[in-house]
Amino acid sequence: MGTTRKWGRGGAAYAGRVPEFPYARLRRFPDVEAPNLQAWDATDELLVARALTVAAEHGIDGSEIAVIGDGYGALTLPLAAAGLAGVRVHQDLVTGRRALARNAAELGVTAGLGVTGFAEHELDTELLRGARLVLLQLPKGLAELEEIADAIARAAAPDVLLLAGGRVKHMTLAQNDLLGARFGQVQPQRAERKSRLIVATDPLPVPQDPPFPVSTAHPEYGLTLCAHGGAFAGDRIDIGTRVLLDVLRDRAAELVALSRRDGFTAVDLGCGTGALAAALALAIPDARVIATDRSAAAVRSARATMVANGIADRVTVMLDDAGSEIPDGSVDLVLLNPPFHLGASVHEGAGRRLIDAAARILRPGGEVWTVFNSHLDHRRALAAAVGVTEQLARTPKFTVTRSVRR
Repeated sequence: MGTTRKWGRGGAAYAGRVPEFPYARLRRFPDVEAPNLQAWDATDELLVARALTVAAEHGIDGSEIAVIGDGYGALTLPLAAAGLAGVRVHQDLVTGRRALARNAAELGVTAGLGVTGFAEHELDTELLRGARLVLLQLPKGLAELEEIADAIARAAAPDVLLLAGGRVKHMTLAQNDLLGARFGQVQPQRAERKSRLIVATDPLPVPQDPPFPVSTAHPEYGLTLCAHGGAFAGDRIDIGTRVLLDVLRDRAAELVALSRRDGFTAVDLGCGTGALAAALALAIPDARVIATDRSAAAVRSARATMVANGIADRVTVMLDDAGSEIPDGSVDLVLLNPPFHLGASVHEGAGRRLIDAAARILRPGGEVWTVFNSHLDHRRALAAAVGVTEQLARTPKFTVTRSVRR
């Protein structure tokens, strides 16, 4: 049954019964879909229910609400369906953005929910300026939470109320402490359905300069890496990337020979902070290099990395999902360090999508150099999707292979 709510100053947007929202109809597509992966969880439902109550009690319009970390629309669309127009939303992953658009179109047409009242933003001032209510699905990393909390404290309204939520098994006291550095009041709520909400109010004064991006020089590779809070491994070089960087350095002559192909183009697929793309561009100054990632935080980080290394004019950094905007058969070299997690779940689907993408974008005779955890069956997947695959290096944890496109 719907719940009758009396709206205050926001009453023009909605007055009456809040419709039941069909969460089960939300899809993750084009992200990986599997029986153990769904497009919403209990945290989404708790955040929406609390947000509707807060909006009603405090007369908050949709244009005064910002949503951060909405996976596939399970926060934004129920608010819009309840008549809150103009909700601002930031999703880090381009797959989430595309899923939100698809889910909005699907539900707007078939369910008559009128889910049109939202606007997409990056994590910037426009997302948060004057916001009185912010909904946040807590991110995995503390650095990402720090950047988000800092952004809210800088740009939101002085009376902003932050509703942050997560699954209890993934929440830590460190999250409370971090929020406490930016808000005067931080109140964890009682757990419900294995999820918990945190209410934060009274934003505190912030330092003059934002804390991100951060940067660190890595003289062993001749690189400086820059990172925003949501970028994997931050401004460090993760151990898998180190193994592949070592192989690239040891086999530099082979890469130079490959780069002599007419129209040579290389892609760092799933580039993260851009270490592989930057290393290649520095090693082969004439190479056309593309760095692509589905994470907006990674793309912002990679762009800063290229600037820091003086190669921003030679490396194109793109926000994209699995190279979907790169033409088929147009690339000579793909560098790949595929993930094996999807959010908090261990799942090989993301890595397999990138392997298939590498096969699609490579020209005949093109090569993909891949580093992966040795326990994964990626070598067989590479051989099936790309072509003959040989091992170039192996450590106790990682394997590096080279696959040649048929």
